[in-house]
Parts: sequence; structure tokens; C-alpha cells
Amino acid sequence: MAGLADTARFNEAAGLPKHEIIETPREDGSVEYLGRAKLGRSELEWEDHPVDWVHGRWFEHRRTFRKGPLRHMNARLTFTSTRHGCRGEYQLEADAANLVGKAVLATKFFTAAERDFGRLADDAREFAAGRSEREFAAGRAEREFDVPLPDLSPGAEERIEPLIEELDKTPYGNGLARRLADYVKERQEVDVVSIRLLRLARLWGTPVRETIEVCLQAVKSGLLGMRWDLLCPRCQIGKSSNIALDQLPTGAHCPSCNVDFDRNFTENLELAFHPSRAIRDIDGREYCLFGPMSTPHVKVQLTLEPGERRTEEIELFPGMYRARTLEPGEEITISHEGGGFPEICAEGTDIVTGDPAEPRRIALHNKTDRRLTFMVEEFAWRRDALTAHKATTLQAFRDLFEEQLLRPGDDVDIDHVTIMFTDLKGSTALYEKIGDSQAYHLVRQHFAVLGKAVRENNGAIVKTIGDAIMASFSNPLDGLNCGIQIHRDFETFNAHSGRTPVTIKVGLHVGRCISVTLNNRLDYYGTAANKAARLEGESLGGDVVFSEKFAEDPSVAPLARELEAERHLATLKGFPDPVPYYRITEETLASRRTAEASDGST
Repeated sequence: MAGLADTARFNEAAGLPKHEIIETPREDGSVEYLGRAKLGRSELEWEDHPVDWVHGRWFEHRRTFRKGPLRHMNARLTFTSTRHGCRGEYQLEADAANLVGKAVLATKFFTAAERDFGRLADDAREFAAGRSEREFAAGRAEREFDVPLPDLSPGAEERIEPLIEELDKTPYGNGLARRLADYVKERQEVDVVSIRLLRLARLWGTPVRETIEVCLQAVKSGLLGMRWDLLCPRCQIGKSSNIALDQLPTGAHCPSCNVDFDRNFTENLELAFHPSRAIRDIDGREYCLFGPMSTPHVKVQLTLEPGERRTEEIELFPGMYRARTLEPGEEITISHEGGGFPEICAEGTDIVTGDPAEPRRIALHNKTDRRLTFMVEEFAWRRDALTAHKATTLQAFRDLFEEQLLRPGDDVDIDHVTIMFTDLKGSTALYEKIGDSQAYHLVRQHFAVLGKAVRENNGAIVKTIGDAIMASFSNPLDGLNCGIQIHRDFETFNAHSGRTPVTIKVGLHVGRCISVTLNNRLDYYGTAANKAARLEGESLGGDVVFSEKFAEDPSVAPLARELEAERHLATLKGFPDPVPYYRITEETLASRRTAEASDGST
């Protein structure tokens, strides 16, 4: 069903030509979308009207032509539940603009459309039933439609095998090099024009970190290219792009939505990937600008005439939603807890809510004197975006792209980052005992153990300070798990080193920071980093110390309770009042390791 509703994918598979879109703001703030393409000898030009759709139910796409043999064309796809799944009904309407158009409609237009839809519907049915033979190495069907393999760049086939071998030999290949190469070679263009790695990991069923790592390494090797996309907060499409972080503007304009917006490291700056031009060259034209699967976070998009009220059947699951219009105006956030979804009303330039509709229905009411396109969208799209914040807190990114920096003076506010500081307990006395040469080798080995734990928990080492490290994580729970793993790994290290045991101190905090370029690297500055450093000073060694805010994070709280984190107060340098913090003791962590070892041996 999703494949048939994916209009860009469908049009590509049907062999329809790509087209360019020209977006022109109107005086009332709305936008005209003008499409241009060439089909055979005919030059086509049309106005693309916003597609109407209700997720999982139906969509309708209208075009009004200004050049070419047709005057209008409407396509509608409706899904109806049946005992064995669902039934799809495709309706295509068109009328001629001239004699050529009449001849086209009288001969091959509708029969060709029927043939293409039937063929692609059969593909979609096979794909949904799991009977497709088009499978990758994992044994899962990943191509919805049986279409010819895409053209590759000259010499690409000869380049790919050495690239796969090179990728497999790197620390970040993760055994995924061939699968990635096949994806780049075989997938439809709509899949690779902007590869979202979190979605790719979900498709493959592979760990997110390993999927990201192989793609980052593939950029270095030449299989992939990457770019930073500044996403419009409304349509979630990149509207300003650059391969260098320091060349991105601090804001952009979205001509599709006719809005200006600012850059936000944690929300709308995405690291996206695409095939290297040496492997597969892709231009920027569209197969379809609008469509339910082009913006899958939009669950309802309907155009209402002045004064019109409509209700539609749809099941909106509990979660956070945003209601707005495609045209400029206000928007509202709705926390939907189930039951009836509130009526969405447009009044003037405002969006307001009314009484709840019946369960599994939505009601829209245009109380203005102008036509409006209503949109109801969920926030879940963000789970697929590899934001700049997530990317820069991964060790592979730091290792492979140390040149990706903010330009001097460009400070980026990050509202939620986990900072870890570690230190080697009693290092001065230890160095005096074992001597400088052995101390140097010990510090290098200790950094390797720390680096492994940080990487395996989706973090990155920001910098080393003497024998201490500063690390960052986008998820607080990853930081806590890293702290726990550090002590587990050093227990193993000490058992095999033959030296005086090494004890690590760990401090964690989560909060707002400023990301800046310092000493030719991305660094963090602010109270959150300062507090994490001070809390590490409260560590006794072998324990994990973290702030009260960190302990209260929903991802951390259950584990903190399970490990009986103890609450304390401390006077920290730079903080006027005593600071509450929590400690998971060395004894508790040692007992946990003993229990894990016992479970593993039974």
C-alpha cells in the first residue's frame, strides 16, 4: 500500500519523466507551484495543486496544464479494507486541450496508465506478501517495484569492488560494505537521493551506530557523498545544503512554505548521504513534489473552500501532533492521548481546536474567507534524521571528519547534550612509581580502553586533557551505560596488564551547551560542561557520579533506581549553592559485574 501511495517512487517506476518545479510566492502569502517537463516532442507546463490525502485511506493529485496536449489531469487512489488485506482503486481523469490531446486520450493514454498501474500493483502485492525474489544479502525484499536497474556512472562497476574491499578492511566497515554498495547500485532514485541512515538501519535491521559508521567511512572511501541539509521546520525538506559545516548559513528561506527559519543543531540540521557521482550521478529534478510518502509525517492534508467543514475517517495514534495550514499562519501543538481528536478550525490567521470528533475520525473547519490547505502532522519524522548534534557526538564522525568545523565566531546552542569527564585516580603517585616511559604507555592504553567504551555506547571523545577525557553523547542513557562499561572494561584490563591496577573516576551531566570551534576541533562550552567536570571531581574512583538533572532524565531514572544511586550534596567550584548529585557506588557496580558473570556461566 505504501509503495502505491509513494507517488515519486510510483512515477519513477512507471517511467514518467522527471520535472523541475518553480515555486513563486503570491501576494496573499501562498505559493504557486509550476512544473515543467518534456515528454517526447511535447513541452509540458502545469500548475501542481497541493495533493489531498488521508493517511492509509486515499489521496488525490490535480494538475492544471498551461502547455501541452492536456488541460487537466486528476489521479486518485483509494484503499478499502477487505477480509484478506485491502483493495486499491486507481482513478485517472484527463481532458484534452487541443486536437493532439484528443488523439492521445483516444488511443494510448488510459490503456498505458492501466497497464502500468496493474504491473506495479502486482509488484506491490508480491512485495507485501513476501514473495518477491528481489532480495539483498539479508534475505529481505527491499525493492517494491520490479524496475530495470539504474544506470551507473562510466567505470562505476570497476570501482565498486575495490571500494568494498577497502571498506571491509577499515574499523568502521562492520561487515556492511557490500550491502551498502548493492543499495547504492540497485535502489530507485527516490531511495538514494537523500539517504537517511536511521531509516536505513531500521530497513536493514542493523545497529544504528554500525550503519552510520559504514556510511561515514564510505564517504571517505568514495562510495558515498554527504551534505548538510538545513531542513524547513514545516515541510522537513532541505532548503539550504552544503558539504562543509562552516559554509552553512545560520538560517534559510523555504519557498515551498514561504517561511524563514533559523538553524538548530539538534532539530533541523541533518547530515544526509547520497551516491558518489563517480558511482551514480543523480540530478536534482523531481518525480513528484507532493505526495503522502514524500512527507510521511503529514497524516492529513486537505484543501477546504471558505466556510467548508469536513470529517474524514482516520486513526491517529496517541502522540504529539502539529496542526497548521500550508499557507502562512499560526500553528498549534496537540498532545493526543487517544479517543476523539479535537476539531481543527482556521479562524483568521489562527488555528484553534474545537470539540473532539468521533473516535477514528478527524474534523476540519475553514472559517475564513479564503481557500486553505489544512495539515495535521506527527513529530515522529525526527527519529529518521541524523541531526548535526547526533552526528558530532559519534566517534566515527570525529575520527573521519575532524575538518568539519564551525566557522570562527559561529556559536551553536545545543539544548540537550550529555557530557562525561573521566580521570585516572591517583595518577601522580602512579607515574612516580612506574616511571615516565611506562606511564606514557599506560596512558595510551587507558585511552584506548576509554575510546572503545565511548564508541560502543554511541558517543565521541571530544578531547583529552592530560590523562582525562571529555566525551559527549546525544542520549543520557548511553552516557550512563558507558560509565558502567568503563569500570567493567578496566576490571578486565587490570586482570591482564600485570601492572598496578588502574581506577577511573567518572562524572556525567546533561544540559544546554554551546558548540564552538576551539583548537581546530568541535568543542563544548558552558555550564553543562563545567558541571560535568566538577562532578567528576566528586568521584571516588570505580563509581559513577552524575547530576540530579541527569538522574531525573526519563531514559536514566529506571537504571539509576535499579542500581540504588545515592543522593549527596557538594560544594562545587563556580556554583554558589550546594549542588545535589548521585553516585552509583563501586560496590554496587562490582556486585552487578559479579552477577552478570554468574549469569553468563550458567
